[in-house]
Amino acid sequence: MEIRAEMVANVWKVLVAEGTAVKADEELAILESMKMEIPVLSEADGVVTRVAVAEGDSVAEGDLIAVVSTE
Repeated sequence: MEIRAEMVANVWKVLVAEGTAVKADEELAILESMKMEIPVLSEADGVVTRVAVAEGDSVAEGDLIAVVSTE
Protein backbone atom coordinates (compact mmCIF):
# COMPACT_ATOMS: atom_id res chain seq x y z
CA MET A 1 0.00 0.00 0.00
CA GLU A 2 1.45 3.35 -1.05
CA ILE A 3 1.02 6.25 1.36
CA ARG A 4 1.12 9.59 -0.48
CA ALA A 5 1.17 13.26 0.50
CA GLU A 6 -2.22 14.93 0.45
CA MET A 7 -0.80 18.43 -0.05
CA VAL A 8 2.33 20.44 -0.73
CA ALA A 9 4.38 20.46 2.49
CA ASN A 10 7.75 19.95 4.12
CA VAL A 11 8.61 16.70 5.89
CA TRP A 12 9.02 17.79 9.50
CA LYS A 13 9.56 14.40 11.12
CA VAL A 14 9.80 10.76 9.96
CA LEU A 15 8.54 8.46 12.72
CA VAL A 16 9.21 5.01 11.22
CA ALA A 17 12.00 3.13 9.46
CA GLU A 18 11.94 0.30 6.96
CA GLY A 19 10.98 -2.90 8.77
CA THR A 20 8.80 -1.14 11.37
CA ALA A 21 5.51 -2.91 12.14
CA VAL A 22 2.62 -0.43 12.16
CA LYS A 23 -1.07 -0.49 12.98
CA ALA A 24 -3.88 1.20 11.06
CA ASP A 25 -4.02 4.95 11.84
CA GLU A 26 -0.47 4.95 13.28
CA GLU A 27 1.58 8.03 12.40
CA LEU A 28 4.32 7.39 9.85
CA ALA A 29 5.50 10.97 9.42
CA ILE A 30 4.52 14.53 10.18
CA LEU A 31 4.33 17.13 7.44
CA GLU A 32 4.43 20.88 8.00
CA SER A 33 2.52 23.35 5.86
CA MET A 34 1.62 26.94 6.71
CA LYS A 35 2.85 26.37 10.30
CA MET A 36 0.40 23.47 10.73
CA GLU A 37 1.45 19.90 11.51
CA ILE A 38 -0.23 17.29 9.32
CA PRO A 39 0.12 13.65 10.42
CA VAL A 40 0.59 11.01 7.71
CA LEU A 41 -1.17 7.83 8.87
CA SER A 42 -0.93 4.19 7.88
CA GLU A 43 -4.15 3.03 6.26
CA ALA A 44 -3.82 -0.58 7.51
CA ASP A 45 -1.82 -2.89 9.76
CA GLY A 46 1.44 -3.96 8.15
CA VAL A 47 5.20 -3.50 7.87
CA VAL A 48 6.92 -0.45 6.40
CA THR A 49 8.88 -1.71 3.37
CA ARG A 50 10.02 1.67 2.06
CA VAL A 51 10.40 5.18 3.43
CA ALA A 52 10.61 7.51 0.43
CA VAL A 53 11.24 10.82 2.24
CA ALA A 54 13.66 12.26 4.75
CA GLU A 55 13.24 15.02 7.30
CA GLY A 56 13.55 18.39 5.58
CA ASP A 57 12.35 17.16 2.18
CA SER A 58 9.65 19.05 0.30
CA VAL A 59 6.76 17.04 -1.10
CA ALA A 60 4.03 17.85 -3.59
CA GLU A 61 0.48 16.52 -3.55
CA GLY A 62 0.61 12.85 -4.56
CA ASP A 63 4.31 12.31 -3.77
CA LEU A 64 5.18 8.95 -2.20
CA ILE A 65 5.81 9.09 1.56
CA ALA A 66 6.07 5.37 2.41
CA VAL A 67 5.04 1.88 1.37
CA VAL A 68 3.33 -0.43 3.87
CA SER A 69 3.09 -4.15 3.10
CA THR A 70 -0.13 -5.65 4.44
CA GLU A 71 0.77 -9.28 3.74
